Amino acid sequence: MLQPVAGDRSYCVRVTRILRLLAAVAAVLSLGVHAQPGANHVLRIVVPLPAGGTSDVVARLLADGLRDGFAQSIVVENRPGASGRIAVEALRSAAPDGNTLLFAPIAVPVIVPLVFRDVRYDPAKDLVPVAQVARFEYGLAVAPDHPARSVAEFVAWAKANPARATFGSPGNGSIPHFLGAMLGRTGGTDLVHVAYKGAAPVEADVMNGQLAAGVSSLSDFLALERTGRLRVLATSGPKRSAVLPAVPTFREQGYPSIEATGWHGVFAPAGTPQPAVDRLSAAIVAALQDRALREKLRTLGIEPTGTTPQALAAIIAADTVRWRGIVKATGFAAE
Repeated sequence: MLQPVAGDRSYCVRVTRILRLLAAVAAVLSLGVHAQPGANHVLRIVVPLPAGGTSDVVARLLADGLRDGFAQSIVVENRPGASGRIAVEALRSAAPDGNTLLFAPIAVPVIVPLVFRDVRYDPAKDLVPVAQVARFEYGLAVAPDHPARSVAEFVAWAKANPARATFGSPGNGSIPHFLGAMLGRTGGTDLVHVAYKGAAPVEADVMNGQLAAGVSSLSDFLALERTGRLRVLATSGPKRSAVLPAVPTFREQGYPSIEATGWHGVFAPAGTPQPAVDRLSAAIVAALQDRALREKLRTLGIEPTGTTPQALAAIIAADTVRWRGIVKATGFAAE
């Protein structure tokens, strides 16, 4: 330890230099350990789906809710394609400084790695959970003039009309795909799956009679159900949906195994310091407490949640175990 010597001018010089060095080291360590978005940076939220869809709308509502608590600009960047893998690569290539986030549905960390052989990311290593944002349910919908008024009636109709027993989903290897397959297997009938790119063409072909039924996120069917252009026969939650309380669940109709809850979550790149992750998580949870934001999400059929990073990690782990069994039982594997 330096000891002062009376009249020694070099002592003051050495102390000053040491203090400056310590301050510089502390500043560098602060960038690594306490990385956080700053006023000179843009907070980028990458969405793996096209603009205008439900995921994009929810991401933009969240971004609006976060703006009051952030000094910097927030932009939502759509990077659709390859079942979310393009967006994940954008996240992986970003600096782990808390300024780039991925807003993704359950498919990205859970379903895609289970069904695709060429996935180049490991959710446990490449995606740092920040917070779950919201939950949602799925629905089985038919045209308004379809004779079935319940799941049992639809299954009976499918058995009586095997050549017309089809259902559409927003994509191969999606949760709606597996729910439809589970319905066919549980009901003892062969429902032919037709995969589409997104929910809009599924809705159109159900309405025009090209498909017997469609399975998709409940939020995709809401507007058409409310205007009488589609009829939802069942929802996939553990209890009835708050936005369609008159529609019974699959469980209520004798199909307890057909139960699924989807969700949206936020992720940071691997290597993002935990203090930065915790601050981002707290900001998201705080934004989701806003009454107006919660009401907008619920109108879409989306239930706002907001969790800790640890809680989201636990949700991913549990869902991965459950869906691994379901995917294996169907025998499906995407190329």
